[in-house]
Amino acid sequence: MPDTVDIIALNKVIEDAKKVAKRYRALTGKPLGITGEVGEFTAAKLMKLRLMDARQPSYDAVAKDRRRIQVKSRCILPTSKKSQRVPSIKVTPEWDTVMLVLLDEDFEPLEIHEAKKQDIRRELTRPGSKARNIRGSLSVSKFKSIATPVWPPSKWDVMRAKLGRG
Repeated sequence: MPDTVDIIALNKVIEDAKKVAKRYRALTGKPLGITGEVGEFTAAKLMKLRLMDARQPSYDAVAKDRRRIQVKSRCILPTSKKSQRVPSIKVTPEWDTVMLVLLDEDFEPLEIHEAKKQDIRRELTRPGSKARNIRGSLSVSKFKSIATPVWPPSKWDVMRAKLGRG
C-alpha cells in the first residue's frame, strides 16, 4: 500500500462524497461524518501538501519543506454556534504544525489557519479547562488567535507571486 495518496485520483471521489453528504444532511439534519476527509483533501489540494496513508499515526500530510502537518476540519454552518471546537489534537506524536480547515455548508473552503506545535502545546497545557487539558481540544476562535491564516492568500501574497518573489 502506498504511503501517500494521489490527490488527482481522489478529486472525483471527494466531489461525489460532498454531494452525498449535502443530500444526507438535507434529508436527516445530521452530518454524514466526512468533514475530516474533505478537510485533509482540501488542505492538500490548496496548500500543495502530500497526503499520508490513513494508518500514519501522528500526521496527515507533509509540506514541500518537510513540515509534518496534522489537519483538523470544521464545517461552519449558518446555524453553527460561535463556540465550535477544533477536533482533538494529539500532542505527543511527531508533527510540526496543525492546519485548521474551515468549510462552509457545501464543504467548500472558507479559511485555512496553521499553528506551530509549541503554540498548540502551550495552549493545551494551560491550566483550567478539561476540554483543553484532557481532550486536546481548543475552540475555533482560540486556535485562530494562535495561528497564522494561510488560505486564502492575502492580496500581498498574490502580488508577490505575480512579481516572482513568492
